[in-house]
Amino acid sequence: MIKSWGLWTGWLGIVMAVLGFFFDPALGGVAIMLGLITFVFPKKMLASSAVVLGVIALVLQHI
Repeated sequence: MIKSWGLWTGWLGIVMAVLGFFFDPALGGVAIMLGLITFVFPKKMLASSAVVLGVIALVLQHI
């Protein structure tokens, strides 16, 4: 069950980051938080992807 929590929080973070590209860049912050939570679980690649995409979504609003 622990592995599935990491899987769901990682994918939810990636989805929030993608939604942050198109709708509200503040969702990038949510993606970063979910990515950091996912680092506790074994899914490190999903966590890294969520954090990186969240940062990109936040930075794009200032360009």
